[in-house]
Order: sequence, then structure tokens, then C-alpha cells
Amino acid sequence: MKEIVLDTETTGLSVRDGHRIVEIGCIELDNLIPTKNIFHFYLNPERKVSEKAFEVHGYSDDFLATKQKFADIADDFINFIKDKKIIIHNAEFDIGHLNNELTLIGKPKISTANVIDTLELARNKFPGSGISLDALCKRFRIDNSRREKHTALIDCDLLAKVYINLIDQKEPTLNLVENSENNISLSQGGVEYFKKVIKPTEQELLSHKEFLKKNLKKNFF
Repeated sequence: MKEIVLDTETTGLSVRDGHRIVEIGCIELDNLIPTKNIFHFYLNPERKVSEKAFEVHGYSDDFLATKQKFADIADDFINFIKDKKIIIHNAEFDIGHLNNELTLIGKPKISTANVIDTLELARNKFPGSGISLDALCKRFRIDNSRREKHTALIDCDLLAKVYINLIDQKEPTLNLVENSENNISLSQGGVEYFKKVIKPTEQELLSHKEFLKKNLKKNFF
């Protein structure tokens, strides 16, 4: 199953105050294992970054002025997340900003039915405890030392690890499948390993029975 871990950075907190997205990052997971597919853009928000937002992510107006606008990357973004579950920490914030951007250019909104909010998962799993991304990294012993500022791709990478711990899937699942050539296929993250099953011959089975008769006077099993 493919899922998308998503994070955004913005010019400020509220779309009601006209704030816009300045960065969007997505990492694709396939059966909880990150693939090489990522989606990442800095964006020109067509307005100034608030002082508080600048303190959080450090993206200046001059830096963002030369970047593409959301409308330029919208179709690629829509195709990237199509038919996939979206994993977000504090989904109300990110989805609110994304749907605002989509509405401004006449595109359909993202349905919350396709969204998993790790903030809600953490709140239900650890009531009364710290549930920020940093707090969850500390709880699960995930190294977040790179997170000096809030940046979309670093936050996505950390959130992917937090999400796997939140749903109690600390290791990738191994699927054992027997194929037509009597091979056992261990599938992990799109990489398959094969170990052939060798069946004993009739003579080998007879030799085994003779060995048991001669060497085991009592059956302990």
C-alpha cells in the first residue's frame, strides 16, 4: 500500500489572514518503506512572510521571490498524491492551507477521508503527554538533531519514522509467498529474495527412517 507523508511551511498561521504556502514536501511510502519518489518545491507566496513564520523556517521574501507559484506545480502535486493515503502531523493546518491554494486556482479540494492525522493518533495513544513532532521523536528515540529549523523534507522524514512507531510497525512486514517453482519469495520493500525448497528423494527418506531406527531407541516426541 502506498502512502504519502506530507508537510508544508507557510507565511503565517491563518488562511483567513491571507497566508500562503512557501514550501511543500512529500515522501512516498510503499508498505511503510520510503521509496525514491519525493515531491518538493519552494514556492513564491505572492505576499510577505510574517516575522514569526520566518523564525520558524527561515525562508526570506528575497529567497522565495524567485520560486515557482503554487499554480505552476499544482497538477504535478495532485498527480503525486492521487489515490494515496496522506500522512500529516496536525492535518487541519496543512490541509486548510492546501485546500486554500487549490481553491484559489479552481482545483478540487483534498478530501479529509484520505488523510491520516498523526497528531490525533498520538493524542489517542498517549493522552496527556507531549505530542509535538519533537516530543514524539524523543519518545521513540528518533534522532531529530537535523531539525534546527522547520523544513518540509526533514519533517517528512521524521514523521515517517514517528508514524511507523505510532501504528506499532517498527519493522517492515515480510510476505512469504510460494511460487510455481517451489521457491519461497520474501518480499520487502519491492525487493524479492528467493530460496529454493529442495524436496528429499525417496531413497533419502528411506535412509532417514533407517537412521532413526538404529540410533533412536526411544521416541521423545
